Amino acid sequence: MIGKRVAVVEDSPGITRDRLYADCSWRGKKFLLVDTGGILFGDDDPLVEQIRLQAEIALQEATVVIFLVDCVQGVSMGDHDLADRLRGIKVPVLIVANKADNKDRAVQANEFYELGLGEVYAVSGLNGAGVADLMDEMASHLPKVEDLEEAPEEIKLAIIGRPNVGKSSMVNAFMGEVRSIVSNMPGTTRDAIDTVLEYKGETFRLIDTAGIRRRGKIQGTVEYYMALRSTRAVERADCSLLVIAGNEGLTDQDKRVSKISHDMGRAMVIAVNKWDLVEPPNGKPRQKSDEKKALEKVIRDEQPEIKYAQIAFTSAQEGAGLEPILDAARNAVEQWSFRIGTGALNKLIQEAAFSRPYTSKGRTLKIYYATQVSARPPTFLLFCNDPELMHFSYKRYLENQIRRAYPLPGTPIRIFVRSSHKDQEDD
Repeated sequence: MIGKRVAVVEDSPGITRDRLYADCSWRGKKFLLVDTGGILFGDDDPLVEQIRLQAEIALQEATVVIFLVDCVQGVSMGDHDLADRLRGIKVPVLIVANKADNKDRAVQANEFYELGLGEVYAVSGLNGAGVADLMDEMASHLPKVEDLEEAPEEIKLAIIGRPNVGKSSMVNAFMGEVRSIVSNMPGTTRDAIDTVLEYKGETFRLIDTAGIRRRGKIQGTVEYYMALRSTRAVERADCSLLVIAGNEGLTDQDKRVSKISHDMGRAMVIAVNKWDLVEPPNGKPRQKSDEKKALEKVIRDEQPEIKYAQIAFTSAQEGAGLEPILDAARNAVEQWSFRIGTGALNKLIQEAAFSRPYTSKGRTLKIYYATQVSARPPTFLLFCNDPELMHFSYKRYLENQIRRAYPLPGTPIRIFVRSSHKDQEDD
């Protein structure tokens, strides 16, 4: 219906758990399509109950309901139970028999008339048969809406981390409602989910992602696609919120996840979640504890490449420490877009090179000119006599000098080196 892959698809039940949103348009009408998890009745599994709750919320928001059934499986007791539930709602319900991939299956779809909800639309989600007719009918029930105004500028914040560190709980805490399904079972969130939040006059788009595991262990599985979605979520974000579990400390998986964001050049904030399990809140503000200082030191020492990321201690469960995270993310994105004037940059680089010249194998590195070629993240190009003389440690030294003058908290800095024509002319 939307013309691209958004939801994870696999031949096993229970893949979709949260409700997923996608912007659509048809016959000049724009609408929001909401995909919910499969609804089961009479199951006391707490996760199934949460899926059912998510679907109920979606029903309350809906203008039209698409009741999707399986024409291969035929009418089930679950279909009858859901039909009884839908009979009482005040919006149109369209029965859509999916998997009608051929004429025989399309004929089988007629048995769903026994549900007593009116017309049955036979479609194939796989090859698109019948989908256009369905969307025509659906659009006829939608109010006519003029073209929407251009979307306001927003901060896209990807909430990333290994499984079971509390990413979905954090989204729920930000929103003050149960927006994403929360479970103690790792890997509950299967897709990237967007939620819009207004905070201090700013619009945040929170992208809750599936927990990321090492690719080698998950190739060819649902978790492989979860990791792929999470990586893509970082690609479309301005800033990553790296969530780690405070009661477990920094792990190798945390480091791998942070590297994804760093390598993509995104701004970053680190949220140390579940801190109430380390230091139970007492309601009284106090100076930074020794426990916080110790964990901060571990994070800085073991991940020197992301020293720029601000660290906030929080408890999504208690709803504590959330505002500092959003404040830090807003500031990080602002710094991520920062530009330095060419004159000021060259003065800074020349002073740094004069203060600490670099020599290797009898040759001295000469930096003739520096310019900022782009922002988001701040990216600098240095013209020098020989790019091979630029050791990574000296590049880090130059980055530190830039940060002395312009701290740029929350954003990575990129430095590239190119050979100068001046050196060729001197030769």
